[in-house]
Amino acid sequence: MLRELRPALVLIVMFTIITGLIYPLAITGIAQIAFPHQANGSLLVKDGHVIGSSLIGQTFTDGGYFQGRPSATSGPDPTDPTKTIDAPYNAANSAGSNLGPTSKVLIERIKGEVDKRKAENANAPVPTDLVTASGSGLDPDISPDAALFQVARVAKARNLSEDRVRRLVGEHVQGRFLGILGEPRVNVLALNMALDRLAPR
Repeated sequence: MLRELRPALVLIVMFTIITGLIYPLAITGIAQIAFPHQANGSLLVKDGHVIGSSLIGQTFTDGGYFQGRPSATSGPDPTDPTKTIDAPYNAANSAGSNLGPTSKVLIERIKGEVDKRKAENANAPVPTDLVTASGSGLDPDISPDAALFQVARVAKARNLSEDRVRRLVGEHVQGRFLGILGEPRVNVLALNMALDRLAPR
């Protein structure tokens, strides 16, 4: 019986070492050499401190910053662990709201976001991505239209000309991947970091 089991045990040990140890270490080593920034989380650093990742959105409430998409992520209520509360961009609980297009809650939420954005810039149509959450709730990017929509507010708060802020947005537009995949986008955190370098807050 041992003779029949030996090949199976040898294969289990061999494949455990290959797929559980050698392969992960090799891929990690290759990633660290070829793509160190991405392999370490695409972290963004300011004054020697990590302030975020270009892969995960953040909440910006100050009028002098560009703002990202709404986030529908939640987290446990610290006062009652059986309940949840809104926790925007909670990377530990990536999810959408799961509300359908006929949901009254969703419709009221979007109406509220539209009204808020219209108060900010009544002369332009409100871009869809500024009033709807992404499927992950963590989207770090907005469309160029969404960034341009916010130019007037940001320029006024920073005492900059709208043309200068508009140019800054243009400098941060990333095109489609390989020219065909995805849509043009602007990373909100990277744009706000550039804005702080241009006009410190």
